[in-house]
Amino acid sequence: MDLQHLLQRLETVIMESRRLPGTQMRMVDASRAFQLIDQMVIAIPEEIKKAQQIEQERDRIINSAREEADRLRGNAHEEAAQLAEHSSITALAQQRAVSIEERARMEADRLRADADSYAISTLKQLNEQLEHLAGIATNGVAKLETSRAALLERQNGVSAS
Repeated sequence: MDLQHLLQRLETVIMESRRLPGTQMRMVDASRAFQLIDQMVIAIPEEIKKAQQIEQERDRIINSAREEADRLRGNAHEEAAQLAEHSSITALAQQRAVSIEERARMEADRLRADADSYAISTLKQLNEQLEHLAGIATNGVAKLETSRAALLERQNGVSAS
């Protein structure tokens, strides 16, 4: 399940909970909150799998770019060899081969840079989502512990009377 959706549901559980009069505290249905937190814990590995798939896609693009560069380089060498047979145009063939290799290298570098940019962007988004989730979970746990502590204090105060 999508982390964003689970976070929205947790927020709804908190927002729909009753306020304790005279305080900012709320009485949250702990079982619903913990159930959502459990689902988030399950969803995190899915997000990590997505990040790994993105990284694999990046590697595939880089490998494809390398293969294309190798193919272009091979074509350039073949073309250079054919042109070299004609002694009057040997210099032209060498220049053309260098030009083709340079274009292939530049294209491979561009594809690699694009793949890296895509992977970085996606991984940053995932990192932001995970940090947001961690913050919400930490806040939720803190609120539940504070609510529980306050309830225990009230219960202890009532039973002491």
